[in-house]
Amino acid sequence: MSIHFEEIRKETLYIALEIVNSNPEYNVLENDLAARELADLEKEFLNPKTISAFIKLDDTYIGVMDYVLENPNDHFPWLGLLMIHADYQGYGFGAQAYAQFENEMDKRGLDRVRIGLIKENTKARHFWELLGFRYYNTADWEKGRVIFCYEKFIG
Repeated sequence: MSIHFEEIRKETLYIALEIVNSNPEYNVLENDLAARELADLEKEFLNPKTISAFIKLDDTYIGVMDYVLENPNDHFPWLGLLMIHADYQGYGFGAQAYAQFENEMDKRGLDRVRIGLIKENTKARHFWELLGFRYYNTADWEKGRVIFCYEKFIG
């Protein structure tokens, strides 16, 4: 079994919606709503600023990710979202997907990856800390949310 990525396109956006809506706790933390709409995801995943991909296990869509290779604010790559469908959580697929992503960033000659975590998302903070990410800053985000900024040196 191998993890690989596939670009999210308009005709496959409904699959991304199913994955995102399988995680209502996260949706509430991020948007105050348990379920997202197709139009929300079109803005989030089908825009010229970010790269959006499915995480696939062989032929099965198990997750989504969204990232930028260079954030205009600090010129570092940022992983904005890595989400595994609720049915596939707890099997190590998130860690495998991140390892694949990190390998691809390393091949591009990048030396670190940054992420922002919603303060209240303790489950995510634990996950990313286990993968070697270290806290470096706190920032204010939209709707009064506090974000903890983490980074990991790679390569």
